[in-house]
This record gives sequence, C-alpha cells and structure tokens, in this order.
Amino acid sequence: MPDLAAALAPHLQPDPRPVAAPGDRLAAVLAIIVEEDAPSLVLTERAARMSRHAGEISFPGGLAERSDVDLRATALRETEEELGIAADALRVLGALDPIHTFVSATLVTPFVALARGRLTMTVNEHEIAAVHVPTLAALEAVQTQRVLRGDDQTTWRGWWYELPEATVWGATGSMLHALLDLIKREAPWTLR
Repeated sequence: MPDLAAALAPHLQPDPRPVAAPGDRLAAVLAIIVEEDAPSLVLTERAARMSRHAGEISFPGGLAERSDVDLRATALRETEEELGIAADALRVLGALDPIHTFVSATLVTPFVALARGRLTMTVNEHEIAAVHVPTLAALEAVQTQRVLRGDDQTTWRGWWYELPEATVWGATGSMLHALLDLIKREAPWTLR
C-alpha cells in the first residue's frame, strides 16, 4: 500500500498560526485517520449536556488554553481528554485551512493525524456520547452538498454525510469535505 503520510503531509500546513477576529476564539480539532485495510476516520458525538454543539458529530478537539504551546498541542490535549488517546499513539501530519463557526464565534483549525491499526480509547462520557469510526470510502459515498435558507432569507451552503449511525454537517462537514477532497487528489487508493 502506498505511504499515506507521504501523500498528504506536503499539502498540509506544518505549523498553522491563524489569528482570530476580535471577539472570536481559537480552537483545534484532530481528524484521525485509522490506517487499516479500509482506512477509517474517528468522529465523536458530543454529549447532550454540552453547552455548545450538544449532540452534534465532530472531530475530537476544543478551545485553545493559555497552557497550550500551539494549536497542535490543543488538538492533542483535547483528544486525550475526550478519548484517552495519548499523543504518542498518533502521527500529526499538519493542518487543513481553518474554518470559522459563526454560531459559536470560533476559528477552528483541523489537524490531520494517522493512527496505525485499531485505537484503544477511554471515552470521557461527560463530553462524548458515542464514537463513530466509518471508513473513508463510506463517507465519500454519502457526501452531498445542500443549501439551507433561513427565515431571514440568508443562504447557507454546506456538506452533509448521512450515515446509518450519524449525520455529519456544519463546520465538521466542511472540514470533512476539505479532507476528502485532499484524499481524492493525493491518496485515492484509500477510498476503494
């Protein structure tokens, strides 16, 4: 099998330093690709008790803290807090372009990481209701673009991924689309 890290890393930002607009916060998430015969992606379902984005499907991650050296450290810290996955179990390749979430006024940087084989996870049930690990091929197969119109006539165009166990949309849908687009161009064998 070709080298997935070698295919993706040159197209990712090694040390992103986005600047949040006044009033916005910085956050980072980790798109973990599990390297197996059929590569898969780790998605989390946020607990219903969460104050922001409760019940939504997302990548593990969260808001930057002053103690974080950089956003990469934020993504790794949050992933360990939410899923119990230690940083040394992952190989971070770099980051995709940041995505702004208007609802929570947050600039989110999505990092891409690789894990070899099945991951051992200890789920923090206060933050995460469930973990879903669909294959990249299954995600690609259900990808659709939708247009939503608000009562105020605003239009939002985004990416949807309806799986039997979960639906990915919103900011996570946009990040997932960017990741799958990169994979289609640089590592298409992972989608078979």
